Amino acid sequence: MAKINLVLILAVLASGLVLVHNAYESRRLFAERDRIKADGQRLAADAERLKAERHAQATNLRVEQVARERLGMRPISPAVVASGVTP
Repeated sequence: MAKINLVLILAVLASGLVLVHNAYESRRLFAERDRIKADGQRLAADAERLKAERHAQATNLRVEQVARERLGMRPISPAVVASGVTP
């Protein structure tokens, strides 16, 4: 009888330890899931901001401004087209 009681006590202790470990892992994984979810939301917001910035940089006025300032381009005139010579 004593051996059965000892085995039962050890089984209860082992199941208690497994239960505590599972509860700890569950809390840890839940916290990690929340952190990853927040990171995902932050990345989605960054992606939207970058899309808006890319759209702002690709407007016709912005492209024309960059072409004039950085590349030294200018509008073509009929005189240049007719003669083929740049003024």
